[in-house]
Amino acid sequence: MTTYVRILAIAAILGASLAGCADGAGKAVISGSSGARAAATSPSAAVRTPPTLAPGPGGLTPVFKRGNPAAGKTVALTFDADMTADQGTRAARGERFDNPSLIALLRRLEVPSTVFMTGRWAEEYPTQAKAIGEDPLFEIANHSYSHHAFTADCYGLPRVGETKMNEDVQRAFTAFRDAGARNVVPYFRFPGGCYDDTALRALAPSKVTAVQWDVVSGDAFATDADAVAQQVLAGVKPGSLVVMHCTRSAAPVTEDAVQQIVPELRKQGYRFVKVSELMSH
Repeated sequence: MTTYVRILAIAAILGASLAGCADGAGKAVISGSSGARAAATSPSAAVRTPPTLAPGPGGLTPVFKRGNPAAGKTVALTFDADMTADQGTRAARGERFDNPSLIALLRRLEVPSTVFMTGRWAEEYPTQAKAIGEDPLFEIANHSYSHHAFTADCYGLPRVGETKMNEDVQRAFTAFRDAGARNVVPYFRFPGGCYDDTALRALAPSKVTAVQWDVVSGDAFATDADAVAQQVLAGVKPGSLVVMHCTRSAAPVTEDAVQQIVPELRKQGYRFVKVSELMSH
């Protein structure tokens, strides 16, 4: 390794450790060294092109729901950073759609994770979006701009018109760029997980892979962290993809549940990976 490359590598690691979301007290969180963070911050990991799936029949956007079990005991924890286009007034009144202490916990536990972020969330919390996107432990994926539904009858969410679907997704990517977020991957999660062939066809020009899940944590609006943890632990299998939330007001016990989930799965021999790694097997 040349001196120049070595300096760049050290600077990147220090920057990732010092940057970013603060903990609940507003102090920067500095992670220690481990195999998980070392792998996430390696130069080769930083430049790797995220894998995507080939288009489906008729060019439909492909859908990824779970990794290959044959790849061993890997599991991806994913966190939806939800905020709808019309929730700005609620945020102005003090409602918190972020969860910096959860991000800080993931750093302390050194858990590679994928954050599915809405564009509106990135606009509301640009500093946090940038910090998450600069930390190689994480990757940012698209959760739409508005968090409006891409089908009818999706948990009461307002619906995005078919002609506006691709525009909504692109607007979110623009919001990430405007916030200065890096490590943005070409993955998309439908709000509410609701999609049909019309939506898959409308998003084809974006060349994204739609990412669903096979384990529902049940953390949305939950008040019992133990129940959330047990639901995840009961559902995880090799290659599982878990959906959770990074929204304090709507998922207040997620952090406590993660504190139980991570050590138990590691005890069982599981290795935590981002969606991009899960998809590569």
